[in-house]
Amino acid sequence: MLTVNKLLPQGQGLAPVLLKRAATVELDWDVRQRSRFDATDSQGRALGVFLPRGTVVRGGDVLVAEDGAMIRVQAAAQAVLVITPCADHGSAFDLVRAAYHLGNRHVQIELQPDHLKIEPDHVLADMLRAMHLTVKATQAAFEPEGGAYAAGGHGHGHAHDHDHGHAHAHSNPAHGEPGHVHGPGCSHDHGHHGHEHGPHDAAAPSTTPAAPRGKPVGIAIKAATTPHVHGPGCNHDHDDHGHGHKH
Repeated sequence: MLTVNKLLPQGQGLAPVLLKRAATVELDWDVRQRSRFDATDSQGRALGVFLPRGTVVRGGDVLVAEDGAMIRVQAAAQAVLVITPCADHGSAFDLVRAAYHLGNRHVQIELQPDHLKIEPDHVLADMLRAMHLTVKATQAAFEPEGGAYAAGGHGHGHAHDHDHGHAHAHSNPAHGEPGHVHGPGCSHDHGHHGHEHGPHDAAAPSTTPAAPRGKPVGIAIKAATTPHVHGPGCNHDHDDHGHGHKH
């Protein structure tokens, strides 16, 4: 028995010639939604499949055995109900309504542009016919929708690397993007950004040593062409400026 513990979704990364030469195995949906099962491939070899829990096998996936042998999976034909709009007075919107009602009942559905497929269920078939849909029993491969959060992320879904709703801390003006706007609540250290906050900052000579944060240099204040105006909420120590304010 060949032990299989790896799966390549849709044979990703394999050359077409390798896929063409690989043995095949036909599996219905009941087996393919399991992570552990036994099967026999087209070469008559017994397979013991042990995949991570939650793995769903789709038609077109490739199983890889411990010895490197590759087996391409084919979705076997099985009993299904094919649901289509009424040919006389139906529309594609009828399929949307049908999918909605089936989804409310947690039914696995294969979604196609012009039809739906579900596993046989006479109660559901009667409900769909009452909605003026055509329901036909047949034998066909069944690939139900995996859902937006299905494990493995392959099958009908596509991986998108969209970053929705996240604020960018800084944009790059060199790329023609708008610059960052600083405002209340901004946690940046503005002392290192070279922003001009008013005449008080501009009056300080370049040779004056930097004062401790929140403690302005008195001589720089006197040299300013436009004096700093103190008012409510000012955090300066007014006694150092000679204003004679008593607080």
